[in-house]
Amino acid sequence: MKARLGLWGLFVLLAIPAFPQRSMSVPEVIAFVDSQIKLKGDDRATAEFLRGVKLTQKLDAREIEDLQGKGAGARTVQALRKLSDDSAALPAPPPPAAPPPPTPPPSAAELSAILAAVKDYALNYTKNLPNYVCVQTTRRRIEPTERGYIPQGDEVQEMLTFVDGKESYKVEMVNGKSQPNMKHEQLGGVVTSGEFGSMLFNIFDPESGGDFHWDHWATLRGKPMYVFAYSVPKSKGYSMYHGESKREYTSAYKGWIYADVQSKAVMRITMQTAGIPADFPIHEVLITLDYSPTTISGQQYVLPYHFELTSKEVRADTTNRADYRLYQKFGAEASITFGDVEPIPEDQLKEQPTPAPAKGPAANKKK
Repeated sequence: MKARLGLWGLFVLLAIPAFPQRSMSVPEVIAFVDSQIKLKGDDRATAEFLRGVKLTQKLDAREIEDLQGKGAGARTVQALRKLSDDSAALPAPPPPAAPPPPTPPPSAAELSAILAAVKDYALNYTKNLPNYVCVQTTRRRIEPTERGYIPQGDEVQEMLTFVDGKESYKVEMVNGKSQPNMKHEQLGGVVTSGEFGSMLFNIFDPESGGDFHWDHWATLRGKPMYVFAYSVPKSKGYSMYHGESKREYTSAYKGWIYADVQSKAVMRITMQTAGIPADFPIHEVLITLDYSPTTISGQQYVLPYHFELTSKEVRADTTNRADYRLYQKFGAEASITFGDVEPIPEDQLKEQPTPAPAKGPAANKKK
Protein backbone atom coordinates (compact mmCIF):
# COMPACT_ATOMS: atom_id res chain seq x y z
CA MET A 1 0.00 0.00 0.00
CA LYS A 2 2.80 2.43 0.80
CA ALA A 3 4.43 1.80 -2.54
CA ARG A 4 1.21 2.47 -4.41
CA LEU A 5 0.57 5.70 -2.54
CA GLY A 6 4.15 6.82 -3.04
CA LEU A 7 4.07 6.18 -6.78
CA TRP A 8 0.72 7.91 -7.15
CA GLY A 9 1.94 10.94 -5.23
CA LEU A 10 5.11 11.04 -7.35
CA PHE A 11 3.09 10.88 -10.56
CA VAL A 12 0.92 13.82 -9.47
CA LEU A 13 3.86 15.94 -8.39
CA LEU A 14 5.89 15.25 -11.51
CA ALA A 15 2.89 16.28 -13.58
CA ILE A 16 2.35 19.52 -11.64
CA PRO A 17 5.06 21.69 -13.32
CA ALA A 18 3.67 20.87 -16.76
CA PHE A 19 0.64 23.10 -16.11
CA PRO A 20 0.84 26.85 -16.95
CA GLN A 21 0.28 29.46 -14.28
CA ARG A 22 -3.19 29.11 -12.91
CA SER A 23 -5.55 31.21 -10.81
CA MET A 24 -6.68 29.65 -7.56
CA SER A 25 -8.74 30.73 -4.59
CA VAL A 26 -7.36 30.54 -1.06
CA PRO A 27 -9.56 27.53 -0.13
CA GLU A 28 -8.28 25.69 -3.23
CA VAL A 29 -4.64 26.34 -2.28
CA ILE A 30 -5.24 25.25 1.30
CA ALA A 31 -7.00 22.07 0.13
CA PHE A 32 -4.12 21.29 -2.26
CA VAL A 33 -1.40 21.74 0.37
CA ASP A 34 -3.42 19.81 2.92
CA SER A 35 -3.76 16.89 0.49
CA GLN A 36 -0.01 16.92 -0.23
CA ILE A 37 0.68 16.78 3.52
CA LYS A 38 -1.62 13.76 3.90
CA LEU A 39 -0.03 12.03 0.89
CA LYS A 40 3.46 12.86 2.20
CA GLY A 41 4.13 14.58 -1.11
CA ASP A 42 7.57 15.95 -2.04
CA ASP A 43 8.16 19.37 -0.46
CA ARG A 44 10.21 20.66 -3.40
CA ALA A 45 7.58 19.69 -6.01
CA THR A 46 4.74 21.14 -3.92
CA ALA A 47 6.59 24.46 -3.63
CA GLU A 48 7.33 24.46 -7.37
CA PHE A 49 3.63 24.08 -8.10
CA LEU A 50 2.74 26.93 -5.74
CA ARG A 51 5.20 29.23 -7.49
CA GLY A 52 3.03 28.88 -10.61
CA VAL A 53 -0.16 29.91 -8.81
CA LYS A 54 -1.81 33.32 -8.95
CA LEU A 55 -4.19 33.88 -6.05
CA THR A 56 -7.58 35.51 -6.52
CA GLN A 57 -7.87 36.31 -2.80
CA LYS A 58 -5.66 37.39 0.08
CA LEU A 59 -3.80 34.57 1.85
CA ASP A 60 -3.63 35.26 5.58
CA ALA A 61 -0.50 34.43 7.61
CA ARG A 62 -2.61 32.48 10.10
CA GLU A 63 -3.61 30.01 7.41
CA ILE A 64 0.07 29.45 6.56
CA GLU A 65 0.83 28.81 10.23
CA ASP A 66 -2.00 26.30 10.37
CA LEU A 67 -0.62 24.39 7.35
CA GLN A 68 2.88 24.50 8.82
CA GLY A 69 1.49 23.03 12.04
CA LYS A 70 -0.06 20.19 10.05
CA GLY A 71 3.31 19.32 8.52
CA ALA A 72 3.89 21.53 5.46
CA GLY A 73 7.61 21.49 4.52
CA ALA A 74 9.99 24.46 4.65
CA ARG A 75 9.94 25.07 0.86
CA THR A 76 6.15 24.86 0.79
CA VAL A 77 5.87 27.37 3.63
CA GLN A 78 8.28 29.71 1.83
CA ALA A 79 6.18 29.53 -1.33
CA LEU A 80 3.01 30.17 0.65
CA ARG A 81 4.55 33.26 2.26
CA LYS A 82 5.45 34.57 -1.20
CA LEU A 83 1.82 34.04 -2.25
CA SER A 84 0.70 35.88 0.89
CA ASP A 85 2.93 38.87 0.08
CA ASP A 86 1.78 38.97 -3.55
CA SER A 87 -1.89 38.82 -2.59
CA ALA A 88 -1.76 41.40 0.22
CA ALA A 89 -3.80 43.97 -1.75
CA LEU A 90 -6.53 41.49 -2.74
CA PRO A 91 -9.83 41.10 -0.87
CA ALA A 92 -9.97 38.46 1.84
CA PRO A 93 -11.98 35.29 1.14
CA PRO A 94 -15.60 35.52 2.26
CA PRO A 95 -16.21 33.98 5.70
CA PRO A 96 -17.51 30.43 5.68
CA ALA A 97 -21.23 30.07 5.66
CA ALA A 98 -22.72 29.92 9.13
CA PRO A 99 -23.92 26.45 10.13
CA PRO A 100 -27.68 26.02 9.97
CA PRO A 101 -29.46 26.72 13.24
CA PRO A 102 -30.05 23.66 15.40
CA THR A 103 -33.26 21.86 14.62
CA PRO A 104 -35.75 22.28 17.45
CA PRO A 105 -36.82 19.18 19.37
CA PRO A 106 -40.30 17.74 19.00
CA SER A 107 -43.03 19.57 20.86
CA ALA A 108 -43.73 18.74 24.51
CA ALA A 109 -46.78 16.70 23.51
CA GLU A 110 -44.81 14.82 20.86
CA LEU A 111 -41.94 14.13 23.29
CA SER A 112 -44.35 12.73 25.84
CA ALA A 113 -45.87 10.37 23.27
CA ILE A 114 -42.46 9.35 21.87
CA LEU A 115 -41.05 8.62 25.31
CA ALA A 116 -44.14 6.59 26.22
CA ALA A 117 -43.71 4.48 23.07
CA VAL A 118 -39.99 3.95 23.75
CA LYS A 119 -40.74 2.99 27.36
CA ASP A 120 -43.37 0.49 26.25
CA TYR A 121 -40.89 -1.01 23.81
CA ALA A 122 -38.17 -1.27 26.46
CA LEU A 123 -40.29 -2.87 29.15
CA ASN A 124 -41.62 -5.51 26.73
CA TYR A 125 -38.39 -6.04 24.78
CA THR A 126 -37.44 -9.53 25.98
CA LYS A 127 -41.06 -10.76 25.84
CA ASN A 128 -41.05 -10.31 22.06
CA LEU A 129 -37.75 -12.10 21.37
CA PRO A 130 -37.43 -15.65 20.04
CA ASN A 131 -35.23 -18.28 21.64
CA TYR A 132 -31.93 -18.05 19.79
CA VAL A 133 -28.21 -18.77 19.78
CA CYS A 134 -25.39 -16.62 18.45
CA VAL A 135 -21.62 -16.14 18.64
CA GLN A 136 -20.31 -13.54 21.07
CA THR A 137 -16.71 -12.56 20.25
CA THR A 138 -15.14 -10.48 23.01
CA ARG A 139 -11.81 -8.72 22.60
CA ARG A 140 -10.44 -7.81 26.02
CA ARG A 141 -7.57 -5.45 26.76
CA ILE A 142 -5.93 -4.43 30.05
CA GLU A 143 -3.72 -1.32 30.06
CA PRO A 144 -1.82 -0.90 33.38
CA THR A 145 -1.62 2.58 34.89
CA GLU A 146 1.16 1.64 37.34
CA ARG A 147 4.72 0.58 36.68
CA GLY A 148 5.61 -3.06 37.05
CA TYR A 149 2.65 -4.40 35.09
CA ILE A 150 2.45 -5.27 31.41
CA PRO A 151 -0.52 -4.88 29.02
CA GLN A 152 -2.59 -7.99 28.44
CA GLY A 153 -5.30 -8.99 26.04
CA ASP A 154 -7.23 -11.93 24.67
CA GLU A 155 -10.08 -12.86 22.33
CA VAL A 156 -12.89 -15.02 23.67
CA GLN A 157 -15.55 -16.70 21.55
CA GLU A 158 -18.65 -17.99 23.31
CA MET A 159 -21.92 -19.57 22.34
CA LEU A 160 -24.60 -17.27 23.70
CA THR A 161 -27.98 -18.92 24.23
CA PHE A 162 -31.14 -16.93 24.92
CA VAL A 163 -34.06 -19.10 26.05
CA ASP A 164 -37.25 -17.94 27.77
CA GLY A 165 -35.82 -14.53 28.52
CA LYS A 166 -32.56 -15.73 30.09
CA GLU A 167 -29.01 -15.73 28.73
CA SER A 168 -26.35 -18.37 29.19
CA TYR A 169 -22.77 -18.56 27.92
CA LYS A 170 -20.56 -21.44 26.83
CA VAL A 171 -16.88 -20.70 26.23
CA GLU A 172 -15.75 -22.22 22.93
CA MET A 173 -12.39 -20.63 22.06
CA VAL A 174 -9.78 -18.39 23.69
CA ASN A 175 -7.17 -16.85 21.40
CA GLY A 176 -8.14 -19.28 18.65
CA LYS A 177 -7.77 -22.42 20.79
CA SER A 178 -10.67 -24.66 21.74
CA GLN A 179 -11.67 -24.56 25.44
CA PRO A 180 -14.33 -27.24 25.87
CA ASN A 181 -14.16 -27.34 29.68
CA MET A 182 -13.87 -23.64 30.57
CA LYS A 183 -16.83 -21.84 32.09
CA HIS A 184 -17.76 -18.21 31.55
CA GLU A 185 -17.06 -17.43 35.21
CA GLN A 186 -13.53 -18.88 34.91
CA LEU A 187 -12.34 -16.43 32.27
CA GLY A 188 -10.87 -14.04 34.84
CA GLY A 189 -10.46 -10.32 34.31
CA VAL A 190 -13.59 -8.29 33.59
CA VAL A 191 -16.56 -10.46 32.64
CA THR A 192 -20.12 -9.31 32.10
CA SER A 193 -23.46 -10.96 31.41
CA GLY A 194 -27.15 -10.22 31.33
CA GLU A 195 -26.92 -6.87 29.54
CA PHE A 196 -29.27 -7.59 26.64
CA GLY A 197 -32.65 -7.00 28.19
CA SER A 198 -32.01 -6.26 31.86
CA MET A 199 -30.09 -3.06 31.22
CA LEU A 200 -32.86 -1.73 28.99
CA PHE A 201 -35.60 -2.81 31.42
CA ASN A 202 -33.89 -1.39 34.50
CA ILE A 203 -33.49 2.06 32.93
CA PHE A 204 -37.21 2.33 32.15
CA ASP A 205 -38.63 0.38 35.10
CA PRO A 206 -40.87 2.85 36.99
CA GLU A 207 -39.44 1.55 40.27
CA SER A 208 -35.94 2.65 39.20
CA GLY A 209 -36.89 6.31 39.48
CA GLY A 210 -35.24 7.17 36.15
CA ASP A 211 -35.37 10.76 34.91
CA PHE A 212 -35.57 11.40 31.15
CA HIS A 213 -35.27 14.50 29.01
CA TRP A 214 -34.68 15.38 25.36
CA ASP A 215 -31.03 15.72 24.28
CA HIS A 216 -30.53 15.84 20.50
CA TRP A 217 -31.17 14.37 17.06
CA ALA A 218 -28.64 11.89 15.66
CA THR A 219 -28.02 9.43 12.84
CA LEU A 220 -26.90 5.89 13.62
CA ARG A 221 -26.03 3.45 10.82
CA GLY A 222 -27.94 5.62 8.37
CA LYS A 223 -31.13 5.85 10.46
CA PRO A 224 -32.43 9.02 12.16
CA MET A 225 -32.67 8.76 15.95
CA TYR A 226 -34.30 10.51 18.86
CA VAL A 227 -31.72 10.82 21.65
CA PHE A 228 -32.84 11.15 25.28
CA ALA A 229 -30.59 11.71 28.29
CA TYR A 230 -31.44 9.76 31.42
CA SER A 231 -30.24 9.25 34.98
CA VAL A 232 -30.94 6.53 37.56
CA PRO A 233 -30.35 7.07 41.30
CA LYS A 234 -27.99 5.00 43.46
CA SER A 235 -30.91 3.22 45.15
CA LYS A 236 -31.57 1.37 41.87
CA GLY A 237 -28.08 1.73 40.46
CA TYR A 238 -25.38 -0.34 38.77
CA SER A 239 -23.76 -3.06 40.92
CA MET A 240 -19.99 -3.63 40.72
CA TYR A 241 -17.82 -6.25 42.41
CA HIS A 242 -14.03 -5.95 42.64
CA GLY A 243 -12.60 -9.46 42.92
CA GLU A 244 -9.16 -8.58 44.27
CA SER A 245 -10.43 -6.50 47.20
CA LYS A 246 -13.72 -8.44 47.46
CA ARG A 247 -15.59 -5.15 47.69
CA GLU A 248 -18.97 -4.34 46.18
CA TYR A 249 -20.63 -1.04 45.39
CA THR A 250 -23.84 0.12 43.72
CA SER A 251 -23.46 3.35 41.76
CA ALA A 252 -25.88 5.85 40.35
CA TYR A 253 -25.60 6.07 36.58
CA LYS A 254 -26.58 8.17 33.59
CA GLY A 255 -26.40 8.05 29.80
CA TRP A 256 -28.24 8.34 26.52
CA ILE A 257 -31.01 6.34 24.84
CA TYR A 258 -31.14 6.30 21.02
CA ALA A 259 -34.55 5.38 19.58
CA ASP A 260 -35.36 4.87 15.92
CA VAL A 261 -37.64 7.64 14.65
CA GLN A 262 -39.86 5.28 12.68
CA SER A 263 -40.18 2.23 14.94
CA LYS A 264 -39.32 3.75 18.38
CA ALA A 265 -37.07 0.71 18.91
CA VAL A 266 -34.03 1.36 21.10
CA MET A 267 -30.90 1.06 18.96
CA ARG A 268 -28.24 2.23 21.43
CA ILE A 269 -27.82 2.63 25.18
CA THR A 270 -24.89 4.38 26.80
CA MET A 271 -24.21 4.24 30.54
CA GLN A 272 -21.74 6.01 32.81
CA THR A 273 -21.43 5.45 36.54
CA ALA A 274 -21.58 8.49 38.83
CA GLY A 275 -20.64 9.32 42.40
CA ILE A 276 -18.33 6.37 43.13
CA PRO A 277 -16.36 6.96 46.37
CA ALA A 278 -12.69 7.85 45.84
CA ASP A 279 -11.48 4.89 47.91
CA PHE A 280 -13.38 2.28 45.89
CA PRO A 281 -10.95 0.40 43.57
CA ILE A 282 -13.23 0.77 40.53
CA HIS A 283 -13.30 4.47 39.65
CA GLU A 284 -15.65 4.48 36.65
CA VAL A 285 -17.52 2.15 34.31
CA LEU A 286 -18.61 3.20 30.81
CA ILE A 287 -20.91 1.01 28.68
CA THR A 288 -22.26 1.26 25.14
CA LEU A 289 -24.72 -1.35 23.89
CA ASP A 290 -25.78 -1.26 20.23
CA TYR A 291 -28.72 -3.11 18.70
CA SER A 292 -29.40 -3.82 15.03
CA PRO A 293 -32.21 -5.40 12.95
CA THR A 294 -31.41 -9.10 12.54
CA THR A 295 -33.28 -11.83 10.67
CA ILE A 296 -33.86 -15.22 12.32
CA SER A 297 -35.85 -17.89 10.46
CA GLY A 298 -37.22 -15.31 8.04
CA GLN A 299 -38.44 -12.88 10.73
CA GLN A 300 -36.72 -9.63 11.73
CA TYR A 301 -35.90 -8.74 15.33
CA VAL A 302 -33.82 -6.00 16.93
CA LEU A 303 -30.94 -7.81 18.62
CA PRO A 304 -27.57 -6.95 20.21
CA TYR A 305 -24.95 -5.90 17.69
CA HIS A 306 -22.00 -4.52 19.67
CA PHE A 307 -21.17 -4.12 23.35
CA GLU A 308 -18.33 -2.08 24.81
CA LEU A 309 -17.33 -1.74 28.46
CA THR A 310 -14.49 0.38 29.80
CA SER A 311 -13.55 0.05 33.44
CA LYS A 312 -11.12 2.50 35.04
CA GLU A 313 -9.60 0.87 38.11
CA VAL A 314 -6.89 1.54 40.66
CA ARG A 315 -4.08 -0.15 38.69
CA ALA A 316 -5.36 -0.47 35.12
CA ASP A 317 -7.92 0.50 32.51
CA THR A 318 -9.81 -2.42 31.02
CA THR A 319 -11.79 -2.51 27.76
CA ASN A 320 -14.10 -5.29 26.59
CA ARG A 321 -15.45 -5.03 23.03
CA ALA A 322 -17.98 -7.71 22.07
CA ASP A 323 -19.56 -8.33 18.67
CA TYR A 324 -22.59 -10.57 18.05
CA ARG A 325 -22.84 -12.62 14.85
CA LEU A 326 -24.36 -15.75 13.31
CA TYR A 327 -27.78 -15.57 14.95
CA GLN A 328 -29.86 -18.75 14.62
CA LYS A 329 -33.08 -20.04 16.09
CA PHE A 330 -32.48 -22.12 19.21
CA GLY A 331 -32.99 -25.82 18.69
CA ALA A 332 -31.36 -29.06 17.72
CA GLU A 333 -30.93 -27.86 14.14
CA ALA A 334 -28.78 -24.87 15.18
CA SER A 335 -25.22 -25.31 13.94
CA ILE A 336 -22.50 -22.66 14.35
CA THR A 337 -18.89 -22.87 13.25
CA PHE A 338 -16.39 -20.92 15.33
CA GLY A 339 -13.32 -19.27 13.85
CA ASP A 340 -11.83 -15.93 12.86
CA VAL A 341 -14.32 -13.05 13.05
CA GLU A 342 -13.47 -9.55 11.88
CA PRO A 343 -14.43 -6.71 14.25
CA ILE A 344 -17.41 -4.58 13.31
CA PRO A 345 -16.15 -1.58 11.26
CA GLU A 346 -15.78 1.61 13.26
CA ASP A 347 -17.98 3.60 10.85
CA GLN A 348 -20.91 1.39 11.90
CA LEU A 349 -20.47 2.47 15.52
CA LYS A 350 -20.07 6.23 15.10
CA GLU A 351 -22.92 8.64 15.66
CA GLN A 352 -23.47 11.22 12.93
CA PRO A 353 -25.28 14.55 13.39
CA THR A 354 -28.52 14.99 11.55
CA PRO A 355 -31.31 17.53 11.09
CA ALA A 356 -34.78 16.66 12.22
CA PRO A 357 -36.06 13.81 10.05
CA ALA A 358 -39.43 13.67 8.40
CA LYS A 359 -42.02 12.52 10.87
CA GLY A 360 -42.84 8.85 10.78
CA PRO A 361 -45.89 7.01 12.07
CA ALA A 362 -47.72 8.39 15.07
CA ALA A 363 -45.45 8.34 18.09
CA ASN A 364 -47.73 6.14 20.17
CA LYS A 365 -48.40 3.60 17.44
CA LYS A 366 -47.36 0.11 18.51
CA LYS A 367 -45.66 -2.24 16.11
